Amino acid sequence: MPLRIVLADDHHIVRQGLRVLLEREGLQVVAEATDGREAVALAHTHKPDVVVLDLMMPLLNGLEAGREILHNRDASAAILLTMHTQEHQIAAALKAGIRGYLLKTQAAEDLTKAIRDVLRGEIYLSPGVSRIVVDSYLTGAQPGSDPLAPRERQVLQLVAEGKTSKEIAAILGLTVKTAESYRARVMEKLDLHETAALVRYAIRHGIIDA
Repeated sequence: MPLRIVLADDHHIVRQGLRVLLEREGLQVVAEATDGREAVALAHTHKPDVVVLDLMMPLLNGLEAGREILHNRDASAAILLTMHTQEHQIAAALKAGIRGYLLKTQAAEDLTKAIRDVLRGEIYLSPGVSRIVVDSYLTGAQPGSDPLAPRERQVLQLVAEGKTSKEIAAILGLTVKTAESYRARVMEKLDLHETAALVRYAIRHGIIDA
């Protein structure tokens, strides 16, 4: 029986290329998602072996989607595809249980191997990512701790994407009052009190793209 994969990327042409690559290697793409929230829902429905997630997606980024999918045990493993190589993002992904972190420039040649490796319990990092991890270890650099809880990071992303409190409440299944409370808590924790400052923070920390 072929390995079952859920693909998530907000660019159709990228998903199409990855599907062709994976199916050529005998893997089965059971569903495709265009954002992180859809990826979480499809993983829950299909229970794939692996979810392959673009890091930068609307509504819920790949890191948070992967964290939620693994927490719910809706997939055996998760892999992130990205153009971003910030050390704190790599560290956060590994801490979240995501076993594969691939640069999109290398995904075509690495992805199939990464999928098989992570299902064996191994960690797969693209060479460029491995170099960053090793350099960080050798220099003794420590990534800064994230002051936000998972739900707060989700609210921050939606605020940074321009969503209103009413829209955030609908997306997250909250009351408007609770959504506003989360937004206020994020501002307090980050000591940022304007939406523009939250947007800059989200870009700087790889939560959304510029």
